[in-house]
Amino acid sequence: MSRGLWSGAAMLGTAVAMVTIIGSTSHQTAMPGARAGTITPDTSAEPESVVFAGGCFWGVQAVFQHVKGVEVATSGYAGGSAATATYPQTSTGRTGHAESVRVVYDPDRVSFEQLLEVFFSVAHDPTQLNRQGPDVGPQYRSAVWTTGAEQADAVRAYIEQLDRSGAYARPVVTEVAPLDGFYPAEEYHQDYLIHHPNSPYIRIHDMPKLAALRDEFPKLWRAETAPWEVASS
Repeated sequence: MSRGLWSGAAMLGTAVAMVTIIGSTSHQTAMPGARAGTITPDTSAEPESVVFAGGCFWGVQAVFQHVKGVEVATSGYAGGSAATATYPQTSTGRTGHAESVRVVYDPDRVSFEQLLEVFFSVAHDPTQLNRQGPDVGPQYRSAVWTTGAEQADAVRAYIEQLDRSGAYARPVVTEVAPLDGFYPAEEYHQDYLIHHPNSPYIRIHDMPKLAALRDEFPKLWRAETAPWEVASS
């Protein structure tokens, strides 16, 4: 069985074993909150950055917070304008934004290819078009916003490799585009898994991703709480 297919099965099995919930498990929330400032593409040599989108940003952020070599993972919005980079507007699916996570990493500790492996295998299902699990709409699409030509070439080559290998039964639909701007999400969306570990949505859809990361990438797994998590807890 391929890594992609195995991950999906393992995640489903883990989720069922962990909790049985009756009712909706969509991550939609109506909590108000102020959005932080705008982050423009990082042009410095080190650390490097990339923006991933793969469904609800809660789980994607949590996955990368547990990857060794990742310095900061921030939930936010990418693909649209600053004027519409709020949760209520993005949730309409009409802003061009996707719920995204900006990953700042040390390339001496974790390679860009390793980040791609994590993103495409355990962070989300890259074959789902404009949805991810129970969350439906273009704001939940699969995408990588790159900060340089080398990154873009690497992502496209990786997707081509996945499709050729038959890792998934369906083709990868991940969008690849240069990053025009990243807008951090409201404060209540940051470190959501840390603050709400017993949320039904988190336990069903996101905890299995962490289990898959630990099991499939033991050398990248960071079990300890990261410094920014301590500060925000």
